[in-house]
Amino acid sequence: MADMDMIVDDEQQISASKQKGRGLTEKRQRERIVYEAVEGSENAVVGPARSIEGWIVFVTGLQEEATEEDVNEAFGDFGEIRNVHLNLDRRTGFNKGYALVEYDTQKEAQAAIDNLNGKEVLGQTIQVDWCFVTPMKAKK
Repeated sequence: MADMDMIVDDEQQISASKQKGRGLTEKRQRERIVYEAVEGSENAVVGPARSIEGWIVFVTGLQEEATEEDVNEAFGDFGEIRNVHLNLDRRTGFNKGYALVEYDTQKEAQAAIDNLNGKEVLGQTIQVDWCFVTPMKAKK
């Protein structure tokens, strides 16, 4: 009886090997997926976009030994920082050279971008820009 459970129908095996992905048919694989636009996005202006919690700037070119305190010290002059996120390399323990800095208001974030982009922090030139932007609508 145990041997009967192990028998697999050849038809099932062939059809399973032809599919790519979870339960997709060949017709479905060839279809192009079209996503609906968000209401009111036709006239969207290209520019910074607010995240769910605040305005986030993306900092690149950080020295690998920079800490959250160093980033807070450099960016704190432009407004109250809600959050700083540094990704650390598991192998070395140092940061990966970038940070996300979150502000309450767009004015504070814009001031940080205007004043720190291209400036030197801890001996390295950093680049600061918006983390999220509203994309341009593709013309048809």
